[in-house]
Parts: sequence; structure tokens; C-alpha cells
Amino acid sequence: MGQILRVNLTERTIKTENLPAEPARLFLGGNGLATWYLFHEVPPGTDPLAPENKLIFMTGPLTGTLSPSSGRFAAVAKSPQSGFWGSSNSGGRFGLDLKRAGYDGIIVEGASPDPLTLVVTEGQIELAPADDLWGLGVAETANRLKEQYGRKLNVACIGIGGEKLVKYAAIMNDVHRALGRCGLGAVMGSKKLKAIVAGGSRHVTVSDKAAFNQAAKTARNFVNESLLKMTLEVYGTTMVLDMVNVKGGLPTRNWQSGSCDYTDDINGPAINEKILVGRKACFACPIACGRLTEVKSGQYACQGEGPEYESVGAFGPMCDVRDLEAITYAHILCNEYGLDTVSTCSTIAFAMECFEKGILTTADTDGLQLRFGQAEVMVELIHRIAQRKNIGDLLAEGTRLAAARLGRGSEQFAMQVKGLELPAYDCRATKITGLGFVTSNRGGDHITAYVQGPTFLDIPFLIVDESTIADPRVENPAEAKVVKDLEDALTVFDAVGACKFMGMALMADDVVPVIAQATGWDFTVDEFRLAGERIFNLARLYNLREGLTRHDDKLPGRLLNEPMTDGPAAGLVVDLQPLLDAYYQFRGWDDQGRPTADKLIKLGLAEEARQMGLI
Repeated sequence: MGQILRVNLTERTIKTENLPAEPARLFLGGNGLATWYLFHEVPPGTDPLAPENKLIFMTGPLTGTLSPSSGRFAAVAKSPQSGFWGSSNSGGRFGLDLKRAGYDGIIVEGASPDPLTLVVTEGQIELAPADDLWGLGVAETANRLKEQYGRKLNVACIGIGGEKLVKYAAIMNDVHRALGRCGLGAVMGSKKLKAIVAGGSRHVTVSDKAAFNQAAKTARNFVNESLLKMTLEVYGTTMVLDMVNVKGGLPTRNWQSGSCDYTDDINGPAINEKILVGRKACFACPIACGRLTEVKSGQYACQGEGPEYESVGAFGPMCDVRDLEAITYAHILCNEYGLDTVSTCSTIAFAMECFEKGILTTADTDGLQLRFGQAEVMVELIHRIAQRKNIGDLLAEGTRLAAARLGRGSEQFAMQVKGLELPAYDCRATKITGLGFVTSNRGGDHITAYVQGPTFLDIPFLIVDESTIADPRVENPAEAKVVKDLEDALTVFDAVGACKFMGMALMADDVVPVIAQATGWDFTVDEFRLAGERIFNLARLYNLREGLTRHDDKLPGRLLNEPMTDGPAAGLVVDLQPLLDAYYQFRGWDDQGRPTADKLIKLGLAEEARQMGLI
């Protein structure tokens, strides 16, 4: 679209800027271009919740086009969870609607003393008072804004979790889609920005329409013929639950076990049989992995979208809750409060283990018995976290800070990396998955490298030349290159505005023509891989500037020195250091995880390296 909107909430000013051509070419868009802005505009050492932090929403060159699964957009800021690079990605239609309003992205800076809504449409760009919306949940906020500005418009907003600065608060769009990870909802809340309303009728154009349409059709045909589509459209992401469980990698009772005996009660077929009422696709997606669900009666009556695998794994086995209706209610409640489900439940599971071990008592919890398997307790803790009520105030800080305050060995089972709680894949069962957790720039994350695809799921990623892991139960340093290659390739999907699932169904030769014909760039497979590596290294530079060291690339103690006691992965722990050493070498970094001068110059990051005194 060629336009970026810059909004200063302190000064109440709104400016339109041209999309910067050279950075857009080098960093593509999405989280890539947003990271470039973050690096150059947010001073080192900035408090994530201070006005000086910037919240940057960015679409990619494929967002809103007919390329398969191109409905995604990104947001980037300094994370209040980690203190490092914070990035999140969401689907639905909000990215498309922002482009239809005429903008590729929005840079939000400063902070307002009073709640505001940002309205971004073709005929109206303004900051409007939002005092009447402060304190409302996500669904009601979206509904009121649509009533006021138009039902065809879209809304991205925070719930009460973001208002209360819960460190893992999410920004919700399309009501049930989430910029979930890294606590960007808390950043938005610190700025008193309740919502963004976007929409319009501008056309999203491409450079060569005929060539683009042909390239996009070819890519879509491959997706339609893939095993990925056949399984995801039937069962959604919960198709993986049984596959993870059978390998002993399904975290149960806060990672004290790696398997459970009730997956048949909560898996994809169970969802289809008990609560599924429809399926939902993001814009331009041929798969429709989203689940529309309804619990029709009882204390957990609810309706909405989800739960996805991470919510089922977290609110289910992680807390040892086998009630699918309670799991669904917990997931939808998090959406309404605007909370990341992975971090919310991981923190609750941590608290349950602290209670089990006597580190927390009823004196700490206002009488609440935090026992595993208690669905009512799990739901009550979600309310308390979102409202920062008694024990919820501590848990709203996340497991890293909660463990630091509680002590007594609780750091051993605070399941986080760089402050970001881990997803539902126990890497003691597939060792290389642990390397992906620690090298992710945003912290304990499963979709930066998505290495559990070729390990837990036995699905190779076609987007890289080789993603096979010979024996997932063995630490093979040579296979650290798979993590590096997957990180680079999948980073490009976040930058261009496409779903990473496409990396399982498409080769680089299929994706590159779509990008090239959309942008008009002479874009090759080599440049595809180089662009991903460039963006990944820039995010690493940002983290290094904010104080990251090799010591931060570490797993929780439980995964390193507590062998799995039962199931298929019994007796296993992760020997991380040989994998990390090899990974640094494949990256062209030194043994402390710092990119070398030669690597940075090759990637076109000489200016950024000079700013940090690296060259």
C-alpha cells in the first residue's frame, strides 16, 4: 500500500509516512520490517511498559492477496515478559482490513493518560475517547465499536488482562484471534490504547497480476493436495495431541510426566463429536483449521473459536484436567480477558506444583486449594490473574518472576525460556526441540523453528532442503543445522504475511515466485533464505543490545537434570550444550552466541553492527 501510519499518543498526533523502500526490500515486511523500526527507534534499555517503547503493527507484501493463507500480520515491541525482542503473529482478517484502509502498518508511540481508540479507515483517521470501553471484555469492546463505526470494519483490542498489565496479555483481533505471545497486550495497555478499528475498500494490488495469480494458483494446488490439509481441516491443530502423547512428550502435571491416559476425551475426534459446530478459515486459507465450538449447557456453557492444540495441551494435561468442556471454557475465557493461553496455563500449572510442594499454601491463595485436576480452580485462577486479584497478582507476572519471588527451588520447574512459557512439547522426548526453544529470539517458543514437525509429528518441512531428524531421542550436533534452516525459512513467512503451515506443504521454489510477482522484485530462492537469516540476526542483535548472553539460551532445570519417570521417554534428559555449540557455528556466531562481523556484513547489517560497536 506504500503508507505507514505513525501515531503518537502522548502528543495526540497522527502522521502518514511513505513505506521505506530499502528496508522493505531487505526485511520484507511483517515482523522483519517491524524489527528494523524497533532496533532503530527504541533506545537501548527502554522499560517495556514505558512510553518510549513502541508497538509496531505490520502487514507483509502477501497479506490480503490471493496467495494461500495470506491473512496474517505481525506486531513487535520490547517484551514485558522477557525484556528482549517481542514479536507476535495473528491470522483472521485484520491484516487485510488494515491494508484495505490504505496502510501497510501502524507505529504506536508515547502513551495517553486516558483510554483511546484509534480509528483507521479510508475516510476517517482519528483518536477517539474510549473511557466507556475501559473495563470491558474483548467481545463487548468489538461489538460496541462495530455498532459505532460499521459492522464491516475490524477491531484489534485488549481485554481486562491488557488493561491490568498482565505480563502475558494478548492483543485480540477478529474477537478470537490473538497476537498472543510476549505480552504485547500489556504494552498496548500501558499506552492506554484500548482498540484499533480498521477497514476500507482499497484494493491490495500486486506487481504482475497475471503471473502472480498463476504462481498463487500453483501454490494453492499443492496445499490442496497435501496431507497437511487433509488432517488439519478435519481435526484442526488438535490432531497432534495423540502423536505427541504416544512419544512421551505431552507435558502433564507441569511437566512432571510426559503422557496421560485420557487423550481420547480431549483430542480432535472428541472435539468433533462433543462440541464442534463449524470450521473457520483465516483470509485466503484453503485449510480452515479453526474450530467453531459450543458448550451448550452447564457451568462451562460458552461458544467461540477453539480450543487449539496449545490450549488443549495446556489447560488439559498440563493441569491434569480431563474435562473438555472446562478446557474449552478456559480457552474462550482467556480470549475474552485477552490472555495468552500458553503462558496463562503454564503459570497456573506452576502454581499448582508450588502448592503440591508446599511452596504456596492457602494463606497465600486466599483459601484456594491449587490442586492438579481441579477444573474449577483452574478457571478461578484465570479470573484472578486477569484482574490481578490476590494470588493472581503474583501469577500475572509469569513463571520466571513468580519463581524468583517464591524461591525454594521453584525455579527448577518454572517452565520458561527468556521469560516466555514453553508450549506443550516436552523436549526430553525429542531432544532437538529443546534447541529450538532456547534459540528462538522471543524465548520459549515452538513455531520459530517448528522442529517438532519432523520430530513429534513425523512431517517434514518442504520449505528447507533437509529437515529430517534421524533419531529424535539422540542429541546429534550435526542436526542443529535443521533448526537454523527452519528458523530462517519460517521467519520469512512471518515477514511476508503468510501462515507457517505452508512451509510443510510448499517448497521454496513454490513460494518464491509468489513473493516475486507480488512485489516486482528480482527475488530468488537464495535471497529467500538470506532474507530470513538477515531478519533473524537483526532480532538477535536487538537482544544482545538489551543484555542477552549465552546464559539466556538455556532450558529449565527440569529438562536438563530430571529424567522422565514414565512413558516412552522414561529416563531421558536433554544434553543441550553440544547442540548449542554446533548451532552457533552453523549460524556464524562466536561461542557466546554473538554474530561475527563477517556474518553481519554478508547479511547487510553493517550499519546495525557499527551502532553496537561490533565492527
